Amino acid sequence: MKYSYVSHLYCPKCDKHYDTKQQHQLCTCGAPLLVDYHWDELKADLKREELATRQPTLWRYHEMLPVEDEANVVSQGEGMTPLIAMPALGKDMGVENLYMKDEGLVPTGTFKARGATVGVSKAKEVGVKEFAMPTNGNAGAAWALYGAKAGIQSTIVMPQDAPKITRNEVALSGANLYLVNGLISDAGKIVGQAVKDFGLYDVSTLKEPYRIEGKKTMGLEIAEQMNWKMPDVILYPTGGGVGLIGIYKALNELKKLGWVEGDLPRLVAVQATGCAPIVKAWEEGKNESEFWANSSTQAFGINVPKALGDFLVLDAIYKTQGCAIAVDDQEMLAEQAKIARLEGSFICPEGAAVFVAIRNLRKQDWIKDGETVVALNTGAGIKYPDTVNIDVPILEIGDTITVGSTDKA
Repeated sequence: MKYSYVSHLYCPKCDKHYDTKQQHQLCTCGAPLLVDYHWDELKADLKREELATRQPTLWRYHEMLPVEDEANVVSQGEGMTPLIAMPALGKDMGVENLYMKDEGLVPTGTFKARGATVGVSKAKEVGVKEFAMPTNGNAGAAWALYGAKAGIQSTIVMPQDAPKITRNEVALSGANLYLVNGLISDAGKIVGQAVKDFGLYDVSTLKEPYRIEGKKTMGLEIAEQMNWKMPDVILYPTGGGVGLIGIYKALNELKKLGWVEGDLPRLVAVQATGCAPIVKAWEEGKNESEFWANSSTQAFGINVPKALGDFLVLDAIYKTQGCAIAVDDQEMLAEQAKIARLEGSFICPEGAAVFVAIRNLRKQDWIKDGETVVALNTGAGIKYPDTVNIDVPILEIGDTITVGSTDKA
């Protein structure tokens, strides 16, 4: 049996095809490229029950990933993050069957490691020697560290107010790190020029085809962890939107294989009120978003004023009867604290935004009684230490404390 059943790259706008054995960026029409596979052949050779015998990493799905030679796989054991029941929080918001897919437990502490392991592995396979990317922090950290493991040099440009811990990760990896006084869109312009000037491989969001293949494994895992039964709703914090696009792609691919039945889950893109281009486009019934001027949110990972793949995000929402919703930063941070108190999980602000969205959609009865809801927490809360501000009493030597139960929920 082959390691990968990859077939070709294709453009979702003009349907032009490309060879996966060569280096490619965008289609000649300017759209992102997607990966397709030999589905009939794969379906005949692989049974879903076989997956249970494999190692608990995302590479258990290697037949439906684009790396053709296992020797090129660059892995740190990422994937198969837990799908955690959240009964106390669910009761608090009136959602009986609430689950969290916790991506804070992968290497580098965020879901970005999924895109990095597949993207860097394929870059290695097609002979990339040096790549460059703009980042809000976590993607740059993941790609720089995986690039180091692969022996590929990286150049990373991020806003100067990106989380300091991600800056440290990039610097320690040996990457060329630059900070810009601006947004990720400004970093993107600098990277674009460097790519032209120095012939670097551009791994910006959706400018290479393989990051999305790593991200889609979240969808594959959710299906497997739920015994191949679809949940009713999946919510995702959406900046560049690759995770949501990937989950949608994965679930459609599982239907092609006949591994899941029924309607796809309603997909929900969650953004912040200070940066909500996808939400605005969805509310207006448009297929593409407009640049969001002066964007700002403490959920730094979703501070993306204009996503290259916005049309793919919106298509996924429309075709699953989903929606897009924006939440306020203060509600987000309050929810982050509530989740820690009720469920013992310290999640990232982007993940907390998803739970605010669930709470609001339940109040609107968009989420119905008895529906199964899966929230994506895309990273560990400890990667955002500056978003939590608490007052703690300082004791002098010899002071005593009063201990007792207090209701802080």
